[in-house]
Amino acid sequence: MTNATSDLPASTNAASTETDHSKLSLLGTFGLISKHGILMVEFANELLHRDHLDRITAIRTAAGIRFRPIIMTTGAMVVELLPLVMASDAGANSRFGLVTVIVVGMIVGTTMTLFVVPSVYTVIRPRHGKTV
Repeated sequence: MTNATSDLPASTNAASTETDHSKLSLLGTFGLISKHGILMVEFANELLHRDHLDRITAIRTAAGIRFRPIIMTTGAMVVELLPLVMASDAGANSRFGLVTVIVVGMIVGTTMTLFVVPSVYTVIRPRHGKTV
């Protein structure tokens, strides 16, 4: 005869594994979103030095240049994961947390990259003098 406490470690372990998968997907999402922001700032810095633009014009131009690749990357990730979000097969519950974190993280992160990064760049970037 089994008692209820013998099943506790297995269920706790399964729950922590799902949380670990979600944490790993969040880490990967942070990496990709960070790359978007870094490339946008790098483009703006290059425009500042090469074309001698002011910081606001440089970040606007860089955001315009990087807009399409950022949207295409995010769109591809979200569209390719939609079948997993809508799946109802045997392993759907175990993948749902992982996929939800990636999809929501990509959408929120892309929005932040496109709107917050340029705003913060114009505030933090010095107007004249040494470059960051």
